[in-house]
Amino acid sequence: MTDENDLQMFERKVRDKSVRLGVIGMGYVGLSLAIEFARAGIRVLGFEIDPPRVASLKAGRSYVRDVSDEELGPLVASGKLEPTDDFSRLSELDAISICVPTPLRKSKDPDISFVIAASNQIADHVQRGQVIILESTTYPGTTEEVIRPTLESRGLTVGSDFYLAFSPERVDPGNVHFGTRNTPKVVGGVTPDCTRMASLLYGCVIETVVEVSSPSCAEMVKLLENTFRIVNIGLVNEIAIMCARLELNVWEVIDAAATKPFGFMPFYPGPGLGGHCIPVDPHYLAWKLRTLDYKARFIELAGEISSEMPAYVVGKITDALNERCRSVRGSRVLVVGAAYKRDTNDCRESPALDIIRLLRRKGADVSYHDPYVEAVSLGEDASLSSVEMTDEVLENADCTVIVTDHTCLDVERIVRHSKVVVDTRNATRLIKDRSKVVLL
Repeated sequence: MTDENDLQMFERKVRDKSVRLGVIGMGYVGLSLAIEFARAGIRVLGFEIDPPRVASLKAGRSYVRDVSDEELGPLVASGKLEPTDDFSRLSELDAISICVPTPLRKSKDPDISFVIAASNQIADHVQRGQVIILESTTYPGTTEEVIRPTLESRGLTVGSDFYLAFSPERVDPGNVHFGTRNTPKVVGGVTPDCTRMASLLYGCVIETVVEVSSPSCAEMVKLLENTFRIVNIGLVNEIAIMCARLELNVWEVIDAAATKPFGFMPFYPGPGLGGHCIPVDPHYLAWKLRTLDYKARFIELAGEISSEMPAYVVGKITDALNERCRSVRGSRVLVVGAAYKRDTNDCRESPALDIIRLLRRKGADVSYHDPYVEAVSLGEDASLSSVEMTDEVLENADCTVIVTDHTCLDVERIVRHSKVVVDTRNATRLIKDRSKVVLL
């Protein structure tokens, strides 16, 4: 049973903002979370193993687009947010949030090595009464099968000596309406008291906390959310291919269908999946189910369709050039947008990189412009730097491809000065003369 003093003491610390929080991993998720707590007046230690990141944070310089220097700087200067690479300081804390990457291996198996490393660091310094919360997206069972045994190997008991929960990060990069504070937080603890302690912590900075029965349930919530998206995106991408065969405008079809006030939710096609979540998370679920002799057919089919979209876009570019008596080889192609989604600088899994690679393999002279991404790595020591999108650059390109529809782009100017535009996002929808535009 929980020592009632632990719960009362933790609740008092949360209420008077004296609770000490550590966030392991100062990436997009961890830094945004740390900022929110520090802004609420809670002292946060931000743990990061990358020395350049630690140095940047200590200087008050943010490398995450949704966190400005103006937000970060004062919090660091006041000591509310203290970046560090000294993991021995985990022993100073009342609560620890794990926000480390959980990538996929090339075999599509989950790589939880960062979670394991963080768990080992916590186990080396764990203190009685600490609240430990995993936020990194992973397969159902990770919290109880990986983190719990690591901590209990130190002779501690979950629910009485320490409190363990899972709470999935749900922040949408670039979303101006929903951020950390107003996105409901799902929390599932190993015991009811674990859930209560984690909920108390999040409740002081997040408007709505949703408690569920277990860490596995909370882990499954995140996977359901992104599996729902990957399946529907795969469906609408296939609908886009069908509409092209039928010589229909897929966006017109979707907009008309969306007028139905029930039973339909609009999803929109695009050049492929990007970011860390949608292309990755459903494969965690598929992998887990394979261990139970179940094949997640919807997930695998949806992923297969969307993974083929960059090649489909290159086919559209090839056709557009052929219409103008140009081959791909030797043509100058300008790719507009390298980030995986609008108004972010995140290139993880971006379909733009696949499109660039495919065009280069076909012999095209490819350049790109992205106001938020200075340079991209294409692998095998190949890289490109963003070019200034001048009228001359547009006019010299044999084909311009809109891959990422940043809101700051002057789409009318792009169309006016380009020979032909392949628009994968329907960014040109408000342009009156679209005679030079090829839609997805």
